[in-house]
Amino acid sequence: MKKLLISVCICTYKRKDLLARLLDSLIDQKIDERFSFDVVIIDNDKYRTGEDVVRQFQIHTNVKVTYDCEPEQNISRARNRAVKDAPGDLIAFIDDDETPDPRWLWMLFDTHRKFQVDGVLGPVIPVYDGIPPKWLIESGLCNRDSFPTGTILDSSKFMRTGNVLFSRHIIKELETPFDPELGLTGGEDVDFFKRMLNKGNTFIWCDEAAVFEFVPKERQRIVYHVKRALLRGLTNSRREYLVSKETLKSVAAVMSYTFCLPILMVVSRPLFLIYLIKNCDHLGKLLGYLGIKLIKKRSF
Repeated sequence: MKKLLISVCICTYKRKDLLARLLDSLIDQKIDERFSFDVVIIDNDKYRTGEDVVRQFQIHTNVKVTYDCEPEQNISRARNRAVKDAPGDLIAFIDDDETPDPRWLWMLFDTHRKFQVDGVLGPVIPVYDGIPPKWLIESGLCNRDSFPTGTILDSSKFMRTGNVLFSRHIIKELETPFDPELGLTGGEDVDFFKRMLNKGNTFIWCDEAAVFEFVPKERQRIVYHVKRALLRGLTNSRREYLVSKETLKSVAAVMSYTFCLPILMVVSRPLFLIYLIKNCDHLGKLLGYLGIKLIKKRSF
């Protein structure tokens, strides 16, 4: 049996300490005779602020490391450069503010082989800087959906590039797998997986292949989640038709949520925040249809 190579792709932007922590954690990854891995790092800062961290890492590991720079700040362009530079049979993505479980790659690879699918995704578990506000924990705003291992993922809304392994063949004919038009607003990964699903590719879940996402203080504020939801809604407006069932759902949601929010504020703050963010998602989309962009790009 041919020994396969996994290219672990990391796109980074001005997060030297977090990048160093991630790289150190990769040294402890469990592997076996079926696969090896290398690391591809794309610095999305034209000043190459992550280069020193990468060079220091290279001194202390036998893992092959490729460092490259995408000078134009655009996460889609950085991801596209990563897959272009990656030599692996399989591509894994992990974010620069995450650290993996020591069995992360092994579990992704083993699940990929066992189920013979095109890709495998795993959970992203929040790790808070300091003691998070009670409302944040109770509302679960930083939590993401999780599924039993082997669950087939048939909707891109559950799919992200923060923890994924996929076969290179699914992007073989794509010059730009990730849409540069979404590189400043986000949502490029959801768009990517939606297109992959439409092409007939199969993705499943591996609940044991966990990574841990650092949640800094600035992401523990309500304003952060409001801005993110409004921008997420704007991004969705670019992918959906104005005259559609989804638009009608958003109109109904904004009307009903807006009516209920004052009541929820009195009854339960966590519920109020959950539906406030849901409301901002739908509101951002409707405003996007009208050409109104309250939040134009990610700056948070």
